[in-house]
Amino acid sequence: MTNPTHPALTQLSEEEKMFRDAVATFAQKEVAPRVQKMDREQVMDPAILDQAFELGLMGIEVPEEYGGAGSSFFNAILTVEELAKVDPSVSVVIDVQNTLVNNAILRWGNEAQKKKYFPKMCSEWVGAYALSEPGSGSDAFALATRAEDCGTHWKLNGNKLWITNGKEASLYIVLANVNPEAGYRGITAFLVERDFEGFSVGKKEDKLGIRASSTVELIMEDCIVPKENVLGEIGKGYKVAIETLNEGRIGIGAQMIGLAQGAFDLALDYMMEREQFGKPIAHFQGLQFQYAQLAAELEGARLMVYNAARLKDAGKDFTRAAAMAKLISSQVAERVASKCVEFHGGVGFTKEFGAEKFFRDAKIGSIYEGTTNMQLQTIAKILLDERG
Repeated sequence: MTNPTHPALTQLSEEEKMFRDAVATFAQKEVAPRVQKMDREQVMDPAILDQAFELGLMGIEVPEEYGGAGSSFFNAILTVEELAKVDPSVSVVIDVQNTLVNNAILRWGNEAQKKKYFPKMCSEWVGAYALSEPGSGSDAFALATRAEDCGTHWKLNGNKLWITNGKEASLYIVLANVNPEAGYRGITAFLVERDFEGFSVGKKEDKLGIRASSTVELIMEDCIVPKENVLGEIGKGYKVAIETLNEGRIGIGAQMIGLAQGAFDLALDYMMEREQFGKPIAHFQGLQFQYAQLAAELEGARLMVYNAARLKDAGKDFTRAAAMAKLISSQVAERVASKCVEFHGGVGFTKEFGAEKFFRDAKIGSIYEGTTNMQLQTIAKILLDERG
């Protein structure tokens, strides 16, 4: 597979290039040989997670004093992108760990919570983020999960759906309402450990794509949560959710551009080798115009994702940039993955060449961590607010 130099990569520092290249090596040597088997069996190979911990990929932004790599959000985004070029399923595991779970604890956790959980999150524990419910999807604050103050502890009751990493996770950030009469102002975030009394993992979904990534139901039946496991302030869980998802959208954007690049590289390599009428099909103008267009769109999406990540690292407002990056990257990924199946011709419709997997994996980009319509709504609201 080719590894071309993209214009966007000129923005990278030497340290960032070294970080990216180390992840790319891991992806090619350790992840690539396992992709088809994991997709077929719908199981994440534990050896990949073990190596991700060893390489420091599960705590990229976590300060070194807690056992993390002490690196940047941008390096987390590069990691997600590089892994997605090989397997978007592995990519999203790393994404959720870093951009959602670890980021939420970094932003909202107190010192005791950081000291307790970060060493585990950087060495052995996978994390999951539990917001969605059977009746709460895009209307994220219509939560039915309740939290009752029992004096010495909290008691949680409810179900969560579509929880990425849920099967492998040991720590879950669970959003529940402590005061339904207050509406979204009653929503509170809790740090819930897998072995807490009353907590269980339910059905694992059988999905179209990213099949090695687990997506499960969580069940809380009088789940006992210690008082000290409230993340942030009581009744301020909506802020935890909104701000964390804004960061997570950049992660999904990185997953989508990585996926698109992986599909594109696979297809272009094939077109350079496949000959018809005495020359490689990549040399036919009818195809050249198509893959040149895709390359331009992909580069634009990459720049949008990188820009949003840079804004986040700089401490500047990135809400609109994140929504736009997630919107465009997911659309580009679908187009690129679809055309790359066509570029392969008949073999693209088989499982042998891998193009069809990128095609299946791409669809989720327009759905999770905010649907396409929710991104458009966010962008429109910001634009109107700017006009006063």
